[in-house]
Amino acid sequence: MSVVDVPNESAHEVAPKGIARSEVLLLPGLASGILFLVFGKSWLSNLANPWCALVLFGVLIAAILTSAFGVVRHADCLAIKLGEPYGTLILTLSVIGMEVLMVSAMMLSGTPDPAMARDTMFAVVMIVLNGLLGIALLAGAWRHREQQYNLQGAVSFLAMLVPLSATGMILPYYTSTGTPFLIKLRATALIVTTVGLYGVFLAIQTFRHPEHFDEPAKAKLSDEAAEASEHHHFAIRSLPFHVACLILYLLPVVVLSKKLAVVLEYGADRLGAPQALSGTIVAILILCPEGVSGIRAALGNRMQRSVNLIFGSAVSTIALTVPAVVAISLFTGVQLELGLTPVNQVLLSVTLLVSILTCATGRTNVLNGFVHLVLFVTYMLLIFEK
Repeated sequence: MSVVDVPNESAHEVAPKGIARSEVLLLPGLASGILFLVFGKSWLSNLANPWCALVLFGVLIAAILTSAFGVVRHADCLAIKLGEPYGTLILTLSVIGMEVLMVSAMMLSGTPDPAMARDTMFAVVMIVLNGLLGIALLAGAWRHREQQYNLQGAVSFLAMLVPLSATGMILPYYTSTGTPFLIKLRATALIVTTVGLYGVFLAIQTFRHPEHFDEPAKAKLSDEAAEASEHHHFAIRSLPFHVACLILYLLPVVVLSKKLAVVLEYGADRLGAPQALSGTIVAILILCPEGVSGIRAALGNRMQRSVNLIFGSAVSTIALTVPAVVAISLFTGVQLELGLTPVNQVLLSVTLLVSILTCATGRTNVLNGFVHLVLFVTYMLLIFEK
């Protein structure tokens, strides 16, 4: 083999940074987690001081965001090593794993809010299907005029979203009464059916029909060119290294989520803000790194990757968070409220309908992006409706 005939994978591993330099952002997250474990109780007792509350809020947000970006970076590195559709699946599951951990921590800390899990899930779905999708569609179409993606993959995501949304976020509003036995039976059935349906979907995505979630033939770039343009700044190392780092970046998220829950609860009570705003803040924190990846993919004319990330996040949010929070409620007795209010049910239904229409042709343009962004603005305004 000549000097220039190197395997494709090595193209991503040329002159990587030193480990200490590339993982320098791990230190602030771990240090913040340790400090809050040791001194967090005394620090949080001074929230009555507005300056103290503001500083703690800023430090927690910065530390969680730094760790979240680290999680996504290593998930992206694993994506490059393993290829599609495993790449976007790993990234999606990593981000939604952070969501489940944060929501669970908030459910079990401070004064339990029965609607926290529901508000966070709804916020994730609205931010993903309207905010991130709208920005990705608009940015991608603005640069490339019209973009293509695999219609079969998008339809598969939507076929999952409709029943998961109905059973996990709409029907509980109408079936919240009954005997204790009946309530537990419904909760158990919801866990089993949701996890089972998601398991079937993962089997389809990874084994049965992975080609449905790959770039269309006409729009497909070579793997090397696509990854080089999108992840040129990554230092790709071994699988065990990236798995270990992903776990290390996750640890501060777990620890700091409980502290952030206390600050958000106090801030909402003190300012008279709606509790749903706390769920929205959590959702934005979770989705910020993945949103950057999805928008970058759209700008690079890799709309299929953007679709996989965005729709995959919405599907995973409901399919994984609902069973997790229902199980926590069953085993701990923490009160849980899953059903959306009638106004939010209408907004969710309209969002799903518009998403179906957006994906009807397998092509996108700027109009699709504007429509989703209008729905996102509507959601943000409705948060403050009492």
